[in-house]
Amino acid sequence: MLMNMKDILAVAKEHRFAIPAFNISDWSMFLGIMDLVEETDSPVIIEIHPDELSFTGTDFVQGVRERALKSSVPVCIHLDHCSDFGKIMCAIQAGFTSVMFDGAHLSFKENIAGAKKVVEAAHPCNVSVEAELGTIGTTNPADMEGGSAKIIYTDPDDAAAFVEASGVDTLAIAIGTCHGLYPAGMKPELKLDILKAIEAKVDVPLVLHGGSNNPDKEIGESVTLGINKINISSDIKAAFYNKMREVLQDEGLREPNEICPPCIEAMKAVAKHKLDLFRTTGKAVLYR
Repeated sequence: MLMNMKDILAVAKEHRFAIPAFNISDWSMFLGIMDLVEETDSPVIIEIHPDELSFTGTDFVQGVRERALKSSVPVCIHLDHCSDFGKIMCAIQAGFTSVMFDGAHLSFKENIAGAKKVVEAAHPCNVSVEAELGTIGTTNPADMEGGSAKIIYTDPDDAAAFVEASGVDTLAIAIGTCHGLYPAGMKPELKLDILKAIEAKVDVPLVLHGGSNNPDKEIGESVTLGINKINISSDIKAAFYNKMREVLQDEGLREPNEICPPCIEAMKAVAKHKLDLFRTTGKAVLYR
């Protein structure tokens, strides 16, 4: 069942759970995630970054749409961090049901203007729009998902004004997460008091970027406090490719149907933990 972000997150917000947005740019990983969410009867967001899309091509999106349309669970196809209006329009034409305008590094007024422009183009196509206010940190400056060396926390009053002025369907907020896996000695800490203040002032579902590698306790609590979408990329990719490195120690293996299945299972184990932690497991029934 193919849905846009507004509709899939409205149910999550009403019932106080979060939906993982798994960054996918590999068909084997996509099939594994879809098998998992169907096995667990869980809604899911399949997320593709512009750099990932340049690798997969838009034909990949058509395959994702076909599987989503046939699926027994709700599926949203979302374009991750993108500040290029032309690329956003190409994504809408390719079949994405949700897009993110990333204007976090712009001025407040420029961010609103950019988000509003995307909203005006996307909404007539039944495509939802996510924006970001504040800056997400990064553990790797070269990471394609961006992020900032310095986290600028989202101001609750600014968040309310931004949503009202731009008309976005969901808002990514900065409360202390970073993109990537945290190196040894780096301790992430979420500012849950800021989350509470934002949730009290903003009506749209809230998004947490940089959800990989944060302590389960904090992530779980953020869900109870109003986070409805959590981006997961590094955790599942690390599980998949670490297992692949192990499998490829057998130099006699060369067939994908021999190499990929153990990697898929390793990734699914991590993804299943996220579904349980976010209270997503079994929630597809709420959409029927």
